[in-house]
Amino acid sequence: MKGNQVTIKDIAKQLGVSPSTVSRALQGHPDISDETKRQVNELASRLKYQPNAVALSLKHKRTRIIGVIIPEIVHFFFSSVISGIEDVAYDAGFNVIICQSNEKYDRELSNLNTLLAQRVDGILVSVSKETIDYQHLQRVVAQNIPLVFFDRVAPGVQASSVIIDDHYSAYQATRHLTESGRKRIAHFAGPQNLSISLNRKEGYLKALQDSNIDPDPSLVVEADNFEKARMAVLNFIQTGNLPDGIFAVNDITAIGAMKTLQKQGIRVPKDVAVVGFSDGRFSAITDPPLSSVDQHGYEMGIIATEMLLKQILEDVGNNSIETRVLRGDLIIRGSSKI
Repeated sequence: MKGNQVTIKDIAKQLGVSPSTVSRALQGHPDISDETKRQVNELASRLKYQPNAVALSLKHKRTRIIGVIIPEIVHFFFSSVISGIEDVAYDAGFNVIICQSNEKYDRELSNLNTLLAQRVDGILVSVSKETIDYQHLQRVVAQNIPLVFFDRVAPGVQASSVIIDDHYSAYQATRHLTESGRKRIAHFAGPQNLSISLNRKEGYLKALQDSNIDPDPSLVVEADNFEKARMAVLNFIQTGNLPDGIFAVNDITAIGAMKTLQKQGIRVPKDVAVVGFSDGRFSAITDPPLSSVDQHGYEMGIIATEMLLKQILEDVGNNSIETRVLRGDLIIRGSSKI
């Protein structure tokens, strides 16, 4: 035996049988006697034999590995998605390789190349904020490698996806603010190259329109993280343009806005009501608790993985395109309710 790696040949040598007999015994082949199967399996167990994954993948043309590319693991939403992905994959006998783009296009491209080099059976992707060139994803589709997008999709790439109805969810969040009597509602938006950001902004504008409130362009700013939210709030205060409500593209941004308002002596929600998006782990424990849209990340992970495995196991690749749209739920808490 070389090092600690036990092979079929090692088992065959100790038992005085051929490697092919050992192989068939391990597979439960009917031509092998029960006694031989027992001896082979007992020795394999005692020697801690592990099948060669590379050899098996070449034989069966599958690695039983799926790759996942996410923007950031630290976000509660994405960690929830991963939980759903891993639960479904594990039950189906698949392993998962998780890569983080860190919101960088170059990292996303490198992640994808790494997964392809590992000969994964399929890939789940949520594109980064920087990604505006989708040729690397088009290449996956062209090679008929199963691909499913979750949350953030790549426009023009013909692949299945699982998304939230961002327009509807943003509409509900903003409408909640208008129905609470807010008239000057700001929107802290995400990059407009991402469909989720664009749809949330359009949902916000539609809610204002239906509430007979004229949109104020000065109240729409690109701020999609804590620091950008802090700067946006300070700018509103310094220019005397403070809104009475804020709908933020995500929870981190909403919390950044809320903390900055409070630090400046502005009361939440009495002076400014705040609503976030994703209903992350910290939403219920801020002071006051943050109103937010529940994106159902765990459910999204489950559905996306089921769609991917269906493509893999039925060997249909990307020929069967499906789009699932989940509806987010607005959770109203103290940051927007007086």
